[in-house]
Amino acid sequence: MYNAFFGFTQNPFNMSPDPAFLYRSRQHEEALANLVYGVQSRKGFILLTGEVGTGKTTMLECLRDFLASQQIAFASLFNSRLTVEQFFEMLSYDLDLRCNHHSKTEVLLSLNNMLMERASAGRTTVLIVDEAHNLDWDVLEEIRLLGNLENRRGKLLQIILAGQQELDGKMEGPDFRQLKQRIALRCTLRGFDVSEAAAYINSRMATAGVRDQAIISPEMIREIHHRSQGIPRLINAICDNLLLTAFAMESRTTDLEMLDEVTGDMRLDYPAERPFKVAEGFAEREFRSTRVP
Repeated sequence: MYNAFFGFTQNPFNMSPDPAFLYRSRQHEEALANLVYGVQSRKGFILLTGEVGTGKTTMLECLRDFLASQQIAFASLFNSRLTVEQFFEMLSYDLDLRCNHHSKTEVLLSLNNMLMERASAGRTTVLIVDEAHNLDWDVLEEIRLLGNLENRRGKLLQIILAGQQELDGKMEGPDFRQLKQRIALRCTLRGFDVSEAAAYINSRMATAGVRDQAIISPEMIREIHHRSQGIPRLINAICDNLLLTAFAMESRTTDLEMLDEVTGDMRLDYPAERPFKVAEGFAEREFRSTRVP
């Protein structure tokens, strides 16, 4: 709605995980490098965790693009609320296994044959499980057992488990100690610091066609970072609504009153104390916007 008004060619703060808008922060570069290295080196189990909205799904989208470009076969499970039977059915459909998809025995035999054939040709196969923190214990146990498929060159199936921080907590439980020992690589995503948040916002605007943007000032970016706690998904939601509000008011810049309205509507909770000194003019506007008449 506001794209033409500000000069964007597309929405810079779309909530979908589009790799074209990937801001390659140091932690995201490191996480993606670990995922690629784990697959290429046939490490077996790789764990990707992080707070809600920190970019895990975007990392998986980038990984899927890499796998497709390298013609590496992969299965990608996005719904983790599965029974054991449903897990094997979805796995067989995703890998296009030629067997009875409703028979666990046939799926396992067909999967093993496919993995052996690909391994003999020097190729590997990948299983990606998103939202893995929701997996039931019996499904996780089946996934662990799939990790036992190997030859002298390494694991036949590279398994990536991605999920919220609760997944780390699950791994500490006594029932999961065998799986925990098999995790070869761990990647953790956190919220941006203020400089990363600024680079992230400016990068997305530049990708959408507006370089050297002056729509959201550095002071506003610091406040957005504070209220979002550096979580990329929240930054996107705040900025999208902020630009929409500015467009509705026919303003080509944003201010604190607009931000107060947006974050109030979003019901955001954030610390009252700020880790930075607010600029004098900005502080005056903040006082006026929060003063009770």
